[in-house]
Amino acid sequence: MRCRFFSACLFSTILALPLTAAHAQESKSEASAAEKTLTESQLAMNPQEANAAIRQSVDQAIAFLKNRGQADDGSFSSETGVAVTALCVRAILEHRPQAKQMPYIQKAIAYIEANVQSDGGIYAKGSQHRNYETCAAVGALVTAGEPEKYDSVLKRAEAFLREIQWDAGEGAESSDTAYGGAGYGSHKRPDLSNTSYYIDAMKDLGNGSEDEAIQKALRFVSRSQNLAGHGNDTVHADKINDGGFYYTPAAGGQSKANADDDTSVALRSYGSMTYAGLKSMIYAGLTKDDPRVVAAMDFIRKNYALDNNPGMGKAGLYYYYHTFGKALDAAEVDLLVDAKGNPHNWRLELGQTLVADQQDDGSWVNNGNQRWMEGDRQLVTAYALLALKYCYQE
Repeated sequence: MRCRFFSACLFSTILALPLTAAHAQESKSEASAAEKTLTESQLAMNPQEANAAIRQSVDQAIAFLKNRGQADDGSFSSETGVAVTALCVRAILEHRPQAKQMPYIQKAIAYIEANVQSDGGIYAKGSQHRNYETCAAVGALVTAGEPEKYDSVLKRAEAFLREIQWDAGEGAESSDTAYGGAGYGSHKRPDLSNTSYYIDAMKDLGNGSEDEAIQKALRFVSRSQNLAGHGNDTVHADKINDGGFYYTPAAGGQSKANADDDTSVALRSYGSMTYAGLKSMIYAGLTKDDPRVVAAMDFIRKNYALDNNPGMGKAGLYYYYHTFGKALDAAEVDLLVDAKGNPHNWRLELGQTLVADQQDDGSWVNNGNQRWMEGDRQLVTAYALLALKYCYQE
């Protein structure tokens, strides 16, 4: 696990492209000053104590899932198919790899394997969420780390995922706003959340950024960004132009941040999709100097928050925490300087937020807004555990 307490890798130095030499030096000096200020203000904070608090929180969360969150059939929240079960397995194993030999994990994995379908997908029969479930299951089986046992299942799952991606084979031309995306299933409109899971799964399966499916997905991701002239050729590209991301450009477009899905004005950017978009672009090979990454980081700096999902309030808050941590870690950002010049050791702040919000029984639940299943303690606890992976300090 790669976690650093402070770093000179500051995205605040890439506010605009191109930078003049003088401007670049000025930005570097400001970033260094911000880092120094943060260091001096947090000298009393003991990284070992912060890590101990996280480990205790993780232990309590795993105990909740093991003792209170699992059904007799090995599943966690089986009403949702295999997705929540798979997310819980991965969340536990990310912190406790040795737990893969424990009976309760083996039982959960057996439940996942029991839902491998004849087409190679891993989802409950009759499910409308075939992409989501299969991507989550891939992540769980890869994290379990037994290639000789799961290799055949994973190869078939990869073939299934490639088949259901929206491309020319699905009747979508490259000019179609659905092109390259992934939805809940092959006959559902693609969206950025599912496409983000899709790219994650392809990466988990060992594919590099140059992979054809990942590059096709990047086309869809770019069309989901409020940024004109850099891949978004839809009618929504320049209406807001704030660098953030929305839910989907397909079928006329939609943002969950728009009241009543009113697309007559613009598709509003919001936090969780922006972090999902940033992470997806990085996995697709874009560098920190790419205008799309720069614009996304500019939106993030202007909307840095841990008390809400920017643009959505409390809705999807724990999905946001997980995506927030995973994206900033992928971007190799440790110190984030917001638009007001305030430095944030986001790993520390995210860890503190999650530890403080944990319930007495060891779980997490979104009491502020239970949209998108965030009233399900197993799902929300999995999100929190996955986020905590990125919060350890050196």
